[in-house]
Amino acid sequence: MKKATVQISFPAEKMGAIQHYMAEKGGDLNGEMEDALQRIYDRIVPKEVRAYLEVKAQATPTKPPRTHRPAPSAASSGNDYSQGGQSE
Repeated sequence: MKKATVQISFPAEKMGAIQHYMAEKGGDLNGEMEDALQRIYDRIVPKEVRAYLEVKAQATPTKPPRTHRPAPSAASSGNDYSQGGQSE
């Protein structure tokens, strides 16, 4: 599934304390936040909707990354009339 970015406001002193103790315990704040959002999602979103979104996510093929091809040069642009294209 495509990911969205969540931005919230939180008191700076409390955030500093979280970061300090999270570092002491070797925790991952992003992981903790993702877990918390998943619990909220599981509690709030109806089971049928969650099931639908899971099926939809599995059915949606991911596009392969685009490869960049070099721009065609003037010699290969198809404007070469010397190969039987036009006669005078």
